[in-house]
Amino acid sequence: MKNQWKKFSFAIALCAIFVAIIGVIGGRLNDVKLLADQGASWYLWKLPEKEVIPRLTAWGGYLAHQIIIWILIYRAQFKDKKKMKKYINLMIIINILFIALHIVQTHLWYDGLAQDMPILTSQGSVIIMLVLVLAMEVQKRGLFFGKKIKKLPIIGDISSPVDFIKKYHGYVFSWAIIYTFWFHPAISTSGHLVGFFYLFLLFVQMCFMYTPIHRNKYWTFALEVMVLFHGTMVAINQGNNMWPMFMFGFASLVVITQLYGLELKKWIRRSIQIVYIVGVIIVFGGFTGHREIYEIHQILWIPIIEYLLVFVFIYLIAIVQKISKRS
Repeated sequence: MKNQWKKFSFAIALCAIFVAIIGVIGGRLNDVKLLADQGASWYLWKLPEKEVIPRLTAWGGYLAHQIIIWILIYRAQFKDKKKMKKYINLMIIINILFIALHIVQTHLWYDGLAQDMPILTSQGSVIIMLVLVLAMEVQKRGLFFGKKIKKLPIIGDISSPVDFIKKYHGYVFSWAIIYTFWFHPAISTSGHLVGFFYLFLLFVQMCFMYTPIHRNKYWTFALEVMVLFHGTMVAINQGNNMWPMFMFGFASLVVITQLYGLELKKWIRRSIQIVYIVGVIIVFGGFTGHREIYEIHQILWIPIIEYLLVFVFIYLIAIVQKISKRS
């Protein structure tokens, strides 16, 4: 276990090193000609024309990265779970190689998967991952203020669909992480750098599958909460004044749900929730000029979407399981 924590520390240090590399050499890409911003659904950082080699290298790198990781996850899960040291080492090496490859690919040809795919696919993959995390934890920490969910109308006991998500989530999560990584060129805007650091931490989580580190509640909480900072920073950089929705939307998930997985003392939890409420009052009470009180419903947009999707996924899986048993 001590050796695992050393590898974990090494992997975290590599995350920072790779972000530093992207930041230091990213300036040489500033002269790449890009089209003007065309609205909220437009992804700015792609070449004006669809070119064959940039697209082939981006898709080739993504598919090779994805398939190799899926194979490693499958073998670790069903063939060789007792040899996790080997798989941790292999996962770290493979991810290092493909991160380096994508940085080189960006500086040679620039384009990522964004040239062929809409931005909603990248954002959606991350949302699916975050929702499935909520679904996996409903029996342990609940969704609403620590109230655990064991049964639901119609489907009853939810152990089976939740266990299914726990068993196979690695394939979905690795897709969300690797797809998002190859979607973006490895450029050095502040939003990209924070996003890449977040992705690299998720790579680390993936590398330590089936270990106590992978299940450490403080580490997993940090991974869940980091989207708050990344989403807020990206929204600020876009300059469309939507950052309060992202900041307080993800913060709502923290105070309503995620805090209850840490087993904190009640006074600590209440203190954090009070800070959140004060922040909402300041920003949405008209004191900052960014929002007025009638816009306060925006703090619930993100939680409502994610909570609804939790139930959608659980019900869909339960229905499929029942149909498969009957057939």
